[in-house]
Amino acid sequence: MQKLRIRGGKKLQGEVTINGAKNSTVALIPAAVLADSEVVLEGVPDIQDVYSLLDILNDFNVKTEFNDGTLKIDPTHMVSIPMPTGKIQSLRASYYFMGATLSKFGHGVIGLPGGCFLGPRPIDQHLKAFRMLGADVTEEYGVVTLKSDQGLKGGRIYMDVVSVGATINAILGSVCAKGKTVIENAAREPEIIDVVTLLNKMGAKIKGAGTNVIRIEGVDQLHGTNHTIIPDRIEAGTYITAAVAMGRGVKVNNVLYEHIESYIAKLDEMGAKLEIGEDYVFVHPQDTLTMPTIKTLPYPGFATDLQQPITPLLLLAEGRGSITDTIYPQRVKHIPELNRMGANIKVDGDIIRLEGPCKLSGAPVEASDLRAGACLVIAGLIAEGETTISGVTNILRGYANIVSKLQALGADIEMIED
Repeated sequence: MQKLRIRGGKKLQGEVTINGAKNSTVALIPAAVLADSEVVLEGVPDIQDVYSLLDILNDFNVKTEFNDGTLKIDPTHMVSIPMPTGKIQSLRASYYFMGATLSKFGHGVIGLPGGCFLGPRPIDQHLKAFRMLGADVTEEYGVVTLKSDQGLKGGRIYMDVVSVGATINAILGSVCAKGKTVIENAAREPEIIDVVTLLNKMGAKIKGAGTNVIRIEGVDQLHGTNHTIIPDRIEAGTYITAAVAMGRGVKVNNVLYEHIESYIAKLDEMGAKLEIGEDYVFVHPQDTLTMPTIKTLPYPGFATDLQQPITPLLLLAEGRGSITDTIYPQRVKHIPELNRMGANIKVDGDIIRLEGPCKLSGAPVEASDLRAGACLVIAGLIAEGETTISGVTNILRGYANIVSKLQALGADIEMIED
């Protein structure tokens, strides 16, 4: 079993470059299969979720080539096969194959996805969107069967809750449907804009991405293209947080400030000293931090995926504070692990209550999910003594080369075999 071993207390200094966005990539890959020729994606992160998607594409007879951040996807000879179990269930984003196969073939059989367990994450809005496009949708024993014998037709889709995944699946289902589709109460995340940018390059006619109303005029065919993925705002936030906690001057490159504006605002409120450049954030050392109150919200609010990575930083701050995650209230499995390291955190219903500063000590802990893993890595960098983190595969699902990147900044971190 692989584990991360961190000897904490080392100051970080230097530069780190952020990869292409994981949450874009896992949607862009299924979107690419709608083309009739090769799609080339650049800036693809070298993470486990990408390899899981490539395994699924191989089963669909889609040719792929992945080298040095460039992924070539050739769906020319893609075949429609049922995927009720197995690889399709290995990650959450596999549900984008519902919209992709329904749009491309007029049918699909897809097993319900896996990924990190963050509490209930129903896909009812996805299935509702497909039904509004005229598809026949059944869900039995964890398998979704989609059919559109008469072809998909544009319609009005209103999202009862703001959902990134359902918005993207609705777009994938609508892009080749006959007529016009309007998606209301759509999610506004940068990753949605990225997916729409790719589809429009492929010949789609989509307007309004980044707003809460997206309008789509169906087209008959989509073609291959080249596309560069946006930087990963969650990875950027993670390294910026580590730099605020332990930095002696760290430059985080390939960052779009407007994508993490709400996160930076919270760090400013805490007293972090940040220099914002055109495509970088430089983190200066600072003496004291003030404890904030945080509430996660749909974009452009504070991202739920940055709730866990910022938590160890709050333990260095003075005073009392709280975190309320309105997106995934049950996203709290990192809390017992932090308390094992000496934190003073209580979960009170849907509110995480903190009091600091706390002195963290190294301990054996487990990464229960991707962002909990990022949280524990930062906690290990802060803590005195040695921290070992199990559940490493969860971290590798979303952070490319995390060990070498942190080593280059001066962290004492290594992957070990237990």
